[in-house]
Amino acid sequence: MSFAHGGNDVSNAIGPLAAALSILHGGTGSAEIVIPTDVLAWGGFGIVAGLMIWGYRVIATIGKKITELTPTRGFAAEFAAASVVLFASKLGLPISATHTLVGAVMGVGFARGLNSVRAETVREIVTSWAVTIPVGAMFSVIYTWILTKLLSYIS
Repeated sequence: MSFAHGGNDVSNAIGPLAAALSILHGGTGSAEIVIPTDVLAWGGFGIVAGLMIWGYRVIATIGKKITELTPTRGFAAEFAAASVVLFASKLGLPISATHTLVGAVMGVGFARGLNSVRAETVREIVTSWAVTIPVGAMFSVIYTWILTKLLSYIS
């Protein structure tokens, strides 16, 4: 799962940056983008830093708060999520490895019965997912507006 997560989420994290760098270096914005190794390394470093700072909270939620996990159930969830993420990565689909793993852990819980999954935890997770898309879009609009204004004053 770690390999799948790194293969997918580093790409998701640096995709917009790689596209912007390609355009700054005279690229046309085509599908072929050459990504410098140092940009990949910074993307990996960012994911590791985030894991070190906030990752323990996500790990605790997925590992303990959704459903009861045993070694067998944990392996089944990890293997299922890794399979989905690797397949999506091969297809070039930018999916969330964390979302996929949460779904797999819920699936392991549902295999034991609907009452084996803590509805309150799932509700909190789904709410956070629903909020992140519009909030991310809103911040993107604000940052784009600010950067456009700053660049217009500079040039």
